[in-house]
Amino acid sequence: MHSFLPVYAQAAAAQGSSGMWVMVIQFGAIFAIFYFLMIRPQQKQRKTHEANLLGLRKGDEIVTSGGLVGEVVHIKEGVKDGTPAKTLDDRVTIKTGEARVVVERGRIAKVLGSNPSEAKD
Repeated sequence: MHSFLPVYAQAAAAQGSSGMWVMVIQFGAIFAIFYFLMIRPQQKQRKTHEANLLGLRKGDEIVTSGGLVGEVVHIKEGVKDGTPAKTLDDRVTIKTGEARVVVERGRIAKVLGSNPSEAKD
């Protein structure tokens, strides 16, 4: 009844190192698939979104993460080392309807484009 155990143990010992390499290659392939299908596109999307936010100008139409749609009226940039520097913590004043709202630049979800009536600035 137990005569197959020594044969199985010898076969497993002989294939132990090659079986380990197969498993390492499989894990590497799974990681590569996740990287190229999920992680890398998300990083590219984040970089383009941050570039759009840092290139924000007066007159651009935006959507905040809370769902407000408005037009940029004023951008108050922070000061770093005595010079104005664009960061995601800058305050952006938007006009939505008849109200003006101040939001952080990093809380803007989407830049819809520039408004042709304010493109003169």
